[in-house]
Amino acid sequence: MKLVLVVACALVDPDHRVLVTQRPEGKQLAGLWEFPGGKLEPGERPEAALIRELNEELGLLVKEPCLAPLTFASYAYEDFHLLMPLYICRRWEGTPMSREGQALKWVRPGKLRELAMPPADEPLIPPLIDLLGP
Repeated sequence: MKLVLVVACALVDPDHRVLVTQRPEGKQLAGLWEFPGGKLEPGERPEAALIRELNEELGLLVKEPCLAPLTFASYAYEDFHLLMPLYICRRWEGTPMSREGQALKWVRPGKLRELAMPPADEPLIPPLIDLLGP
């Protein structure tokens, strides 16, 4: 089974809310809410991929020291296995804006379970609640 490495970020605002984005129509798992991030390009480090993706998707400038690894998800989809490290980021430059037509929402960690999310994202919620509170 093919292993796919995807990196994700929990952007945390001063009120301890987390930014999630909705997968746009036409993409696999469209309509589900997820943490921003994406696939690594060949030879790319996870932190560099996340900095690139946050800029491409949301227009944010993030510096590598502001990314802290929190946890990871390991999930077997039907045709591939996903490994997804989740980083926490509390400092960035810019205001998150949808650059790919996706909806954005700031959510308290305890409310993440009320959103329809990809199955690989669900195990990331308890560590966020432990860190940030409900």
